[in-house]
Amino acid sequence: MLEEKISAAYELLRDEDVDAFNALRAKGSETDLTKVKFRSFDLKGANLSGLDLSGSSFKNADLRGLDLSDCNLEGCSFLNAKVSGVAFPSNIDPQEIILSLEHGTRIRLNV
Repeated sequence: MLEEKISAAYELLRDEDVDAFNALRAKGSETDLTKVKFRSFDLKGANLSGLDLSGSSFKNADLRGLDLSDCNLEGCSFLNAKVSGVAFPSNIDPQEIILSLEHGTRIRLNV
């Protein structure tokens, strides 16, 4: 089940204050972004590197240019998300990404 997280990090992303979010992460603040709704969020420039984003929904989100290569994306959905230039983890088959973008299916990892 998706959640509305009550955390400073999530609120900064919801308010599209990417610079403040990145500064918070740089300070080493704990960032729990599992099972969250990122519906229509503009996340361009956000430092999501190394985060566990499992179970989250990125429906209509703008992720262009993000490096998600070391993120846990298991169970994420990317329906209609903008993903130009996104680096996805190598353990996700490209077909999984296409199915998620076009049909909203949840990402399964190759193990």
